Amino acid sequence: MENQKIGRCAIPKPPPPVVGNVTHHSIQLFWDLENKLQRKGPQEQWLRYTIEEEDHKMHTYCIIYIGYGKQHVVEGLEPRTPYRYRLKVTNPAGEYAYSPSVSVSTTRQPMSGEDLHRAVSMNDEDGLLNVLQGGHINVDTPDKLGFSALMVAAQKGYTRLMKILVENGTDVNKKNGSGKDSLMLACFCGHLDIVKFLRANGASWEARDRGGCTAMHWAVDGGHCDVIAWMINDGCKVDVKDACLGWTPLMRVSAITGNKDVASLLISAGADVNVKDKDGKTPLMVAALNNHEDLVQLLLEKEADYSVTNEYGKCVLDMARVFNRQNVVALLEERIKRLHRKVSLPSTARS
Repeated sequence: MENQKIGRCAIPKPPPPVVGNVTHHSIQLFWDLENKLQRKGPQEQWLRYTIEEEDHKMHTYCIIYIGYGKQHVVEGLEPRTPYRYRLKVTNPAGEYAYSPSVSVSTTRQPMSGEDLHRAVSMNDEDGLLNVLQGGHINVDTPDKLGFSALMVAAQKGYTRLMKILVENGTDVNKKNGSGKDSLMLACFCGHLDIVKFLRANGASWEARDRGGCTAMHWAVDGGHCDVIAWMINDGCKVDVKDACLGWTPLMRVSAITGNKDVASLLISAGADVNVKDKDGKTPLMVAALNNHEDLVQLLLEKEADYSVTNEYGKCVLDMARVFNRQNVVALLEERIKRLHRKVSLPSTARS
């Protein structure tokens, strides 16, 4: 009904709603911008407006707004999706007129931190460049675990992505919630090319995580000798103690992996084989307690002092016996006997 009567007045066919701001999930609609439609007297005598949205599948319209306002924001829409709307004007007598429909599509969903991390996790160079070139995403946006994109790339060994992230201003010394940075993660995972790249772009050997561990602590946990050797040559310190237990990297090897090759590298670089932790334990004691026989043998060969006692006056042999480390006990006893024989021999025999 394009020409319904209101007394002596008619309801003209209204123009279609005017589209305002459009996002990926909302569309703003306006109508009667020139205030030509009736709005006099008490509200019950005003014209009532209805916005209807087309159901694309059923080819019917459903009401999404009804009232006396002159604008409405449709929300909860799907990105990059076409929608069609029409305006219905109704007078107090129930007579009405429809406008022509208007078509509008929502925009593409803006890039987010999830897109950034998805591209990095999939080693997708084009996807990463697409996200960063949009200019709306902070390159250091953390993921749900608190890792930056650079940290993820460092862990996974994605060298090309690392270069893209650095070129786009990422912070190479940024830390996650536990205080680890990208260099620590790369050292632990054994990605030497990335370790070199990070060092060349300002990553520091001096950084510590929340437990006081350096990149060297994490490198020895990973056990990658090529990385550790390069770190030593690059000036990374081998005898730094952590903040919790007072453990040096050599102590961590003694406690965790027992890796003889890693220990040899550290000792050759000057690691103290007789250093003590906060409880007075030495690497030899810790290696014995953890039953790392090969490492115990190495430490003894490198002049680790088996006579040192901890805060309770116990030496390494006492500890090995208490914890029933029989093979380690045998190694220690043989070492002690050998030294005693050496001491007891006449000087001419020793020469």
